[in-house]
Amino acid sequence: MSLLFNFTKVDAEKPRKVNQSRVREHLANERTYLAWMRTAIALMGFGVVIVRLRAFQPPLVPRPGNGWMLGLIFSLVGLVTVLLSTWHYFVARRDIDEDTYEPADRWVILFSLAVILLGTGVIYFVFTAPLSPTSPLVPE
Repeated sequence: MSLLFNFTKVDAEKPRKVNQSRVREHLANERTYLAWMRTAIALMGFGVVIVRLRAFQPPLVPRPGNGWMLGLIFSLVGLVTVLLSTWHYFVARRDIDEDTYEPADRWVILFSLAVILLGTGVIYFVFTAPLSPTSPLVPE
């Protein structure tokens, strides 16, 4: 017990210099990383929802369609988002420590294009999927 107390006492006596600006930058980096994780989880979840909702509708044509591929693509983009955001987090962390951080526009452009393509796929899927006769959207 005294060893723990002595360790704490020595630690408290040692002067510590904390750069508040750098701490804020690291915390902002962590918040950004967590936002990317939420986005990745949402993409993967949306992919699963697309596949599962398609399974509940009986197909009106012999082939059930390509909705499962759209769900798979959403899930894969979610997994890629996890990998790239984790990599970007550690790169930004190193750059903040070395005071060389420069924001990269390519990630914003890359994920914007991915979301545009996925959104286009969803719109295409919604407007080309056959409706079941019990659907409230079927015009009478």
